Amino acid sequence: EYRILLGDPGDTAVYVLSRVSGEGADRLPVRGDILLTDAEIRDIRFLARHCRRFMLVLNTGGPVDLSPVMEAGNILLLSQLGAETGNILADILLGKSVPSGKLTATWAAWEDHPQIGDFGNPDETLYREGVFVGYRYFDAAGVKPLFPFGFGLGYTDFETEILRAGADAVTVTVRNTGRCPGRETVQLYIAPPAGRLPEPVRVLAAFAKTARLLPGQSETVTVPFRLADAASYDAERAAFILEAGDYTVLVNGAAAVTLRLAETAVVRRVESRLGDPGFPDWRPDHPPAVPPAETVLDADPGAFAEESPGAEYHPDIPAAVSALSDEDLTRLNVGLFNPKGGISGIVGNAGKSVAGAAGETAHVGSLPFLVMADGPAGLRLSRDYTRDEKGVHALGFPIPESMLPFMGRPTRFVLGRLSRREKRPEKVLHQYCTAIPIGTAIAQSWDVSLAEALGDIVGDEMRRFGVHLWLAPALNIHRNVRCGRNFEYFSEDPLISGKMAAALTRGVQKHPGCGVTVKHFAANNQETNRAGSNSRVSERALREIYLRGFEICVREGRPRALMTSYNLINGTHASEHRGLCAGILRGEWGYQGIIMTDWVITAGQKKTKYRNALSDRAAAAGGQLFMPGSRGDWQRLLRALKAGTLSRRQLEENAAGMLRTAEELRAAESPIPPDENSPE
Repeated sequence: EYRILLGDPGDTAVYVLSRVSGEGADRLPVRGDILLTDAEIRDIRFLARHCRRFMLVLNTGGPVDLSPVMEAGNILLLSQLGAETGNILADILLGKSVPSGKLTATWAAWEDHPQIGDFGNPDETLYREGVFVGYRYFDAAGVKPLFPFGFGLGYTDFETEILRAGADAVTVTVRNTGRCPGRETVQLYIAPPAGRLPEPVRVLAAFAKTARLLPGQSETVTVPFRLADAASYDAERAAFILEAGDYTVLVNGAAAVTLRLAETAVVRRVESRLGDPGFPDWRPDHPPAVPPAETVLDADPGAFAEESPGAEYHPDIPAAVSALSDEDLTRLNVGLFNPKGGISGIVGNAGKSVAGAAGETAHVGSLPFLVMADGPAGLRLSRDYTRDEKGVHALGFPIPESMLPFMGRPTRFVLGRLSRREKRPEKVLHQYCTAIPIGTAIAQSWDVSLAEALGDIVGDEMRRFGVHLWLAPALNIHRNVRCGRNFEYFSEDPLISGKMAAALTRGVQKHPGCGVTVKHFAANNQETNRAGSNSRVSERALREIYLRGFEICVREGRPRALMTSYNLINGTHASEHRGLCAGILRGEWGYQGIIMTDWVITAGQKKTKYRNALSDRAAAAGGQLFMPGSRGDWQRLLRALKAGTLSRRQLEENAAGMLRTAEELRAAESPIPPDENSPE
C-alpha cells in the first residue's frame, strides 16, 4: 500500500497534518487534537525513514505535540493562511517562495507544558503562574521545549554581527551565508536583574525584519528599544519600576550591552484597580541568570520617569444628546435589536443594512448609526442573500457552526428549524470576502508591514460592502495551548501581540470611514464557560501580560472601538469593571473610542456560580454599547435610570462618545462606486 501511496520509486512525499479549533470549545490533550493519533505517528515515521525527500506540513492553528515524530527532518508550519493557502504551499515546495517565519508560541511535548495555573474550570480559573506565561515559564523553569518561542528555519542561514549597542538602540549587520535567498528576524530581548520581584529570564523588547537577502548579501539594521518597556508592576507601590541592577540586552541570543541601574527607578505611578486574586503568584526556585555583556553602560534612574496618567475621560455632551428622551437615550446604549424579541440578535443575523453583518448601533431619528461585521480572518458576511423593499436578507445558517455549542440546546433547535424551513428564492445575490491568514500566522511573519497590508485588504472590502467596524483583531494571550481561540490571537507575548494588532488597525483605518474593534478586553483565555468563569489573576500579571498588548495597540494604532470580554476578572465582569474600562482604558491610556460588549452576553449561557453581565452595570462602568442588545437589555436601562441606580449623565456621556465616533466614521466614509463594486 505504501508503494501505491508514494509511487515508484517513492523518494518524495508530503504529509499534511491538520487540526481544527474554534470559538465555543477548547482543545483537549487527546489523540487527534493536541496529541497525534497512532495512524499519524505510524505514517509520518514511515515516510521520514523511507523517503529521500520528505516534508511534514502542519496546517494547524496551534501547537501539536510532535515529540513522537521528531525524526521528520523537514517540518513546515504552514498555519492557516486563508484564500492563498494552497498557492503558498506550492510555491514553498517548489522553491518559488522561501519560508522566513518565527514562532510566536512555544511548541512543547504535552507533559512539559506548565500545569501551575488552572484551565477550563467553569467557575474559578486561577492564574497562579503570574507573569510566567509561555517562554517566560520555560526559561524560568529550565524546561527545554521542542521548538522555543522565536525559533524558525528557512532555506538558508544567517550570521548576525553587532556593530553598535547603546542605551536605546542596537545596530547589527545580518548576512545571508547560505545558498538560497531569505529574510531574517532580529529579536531583541532584555534580561532583567534578580530583585525583590520575581522576574523572567528575558522579555521581548523589540524586533525587526530584514529585506529579502540573496546569498552573500547583507543588511544593516538598527533596532530601537526602551528600557522602560521592561519595567515590572510593583503592587506595593502601585507603580511600574525598574529595580536596581544589570539589564542585559540580547540580540538573537548574543549579549549586546548591559545597562546598569545604581538605584531603583519609578517609571510610572498608577492606581491599583483590578482586585486581589486571593493567592500569591508562582515564583521560580532558581531561574538561570544572564551574565552581563562586555559593554556596560551606567543608566540614569531619572531618565525613565514617565508622565502620570490623567483622570477619567468625560466627553462634552452635545445638544442633540441632551435633548433626547429617556427612551431614545437608553436605546443608544444598546445595539439595534428586534423589538419583538426572539433570537434575531445573534452573530450573522443582527445586521439589517448588510447581509450577514454581526450587528448595528441603534437607529434613533437622524443620528448616525454604524454597521459591524465579524472576523477574525477577514470580513464574515453571508455569501448568499436577497434584497427587497424592506432591505437585505441573509440566506443560510445565520451563525458559524463553531458557536452552536455555546448557544444552548433550545436556541440550537430553533436555529435548525429556521434553517430547514428556509426557501431559496428565484433570485439569489452573492457577495464574497477575502480570507486573510489567521492571527497567529500573521504574527509568525514578525513583519508589521505585512500585517498592515492585510489590514489594508480588509479596509478596502469594508468600503465595498458598507461596513464601518470590523470586529477584529483579537489579541488575547496564548496563556494555555488548550484555548480554542488561540488561532485568532497572535502570541504568548504581549509585545508582538500589540504591535501586530496596531499594524492591522493602521491598515484598516487608513480607509475613510473604516475602523477596527480590538478584543477581548481582557483575560479571555479559555472558551469553557467563557461568560461565567472568573479569571482570578494578579494585577501585576494583568498589567504586564494580559493588558499590555491592548495598551500598545491603543497608543500606536488608535482603534475606533474596543470589545470587552465575557469573563469576570477577580469577581467583576469585564464589561462591568469600571476600574478596567474607565480607569485604565480611558484614564491611564487616554482611549476615546467606543467600548462595547461581546455578543449574546445575556442569552443561552450555562447556569454557573456567577450571574450574567447586565446592561445597566455595563453602562455604569462606561460601556457605550450593549451588543447586540435586546428589548430586555433596553428596558433594564430604563428601569435603572428611573430608579436612580444609573445616572442620566453617565448615559449621556456614553451616547456622546459613541456618536462622536459614528459621526466621524460616517462623515469620512467614501464607498466605492457601484460600477467598481459588484458583490452581486
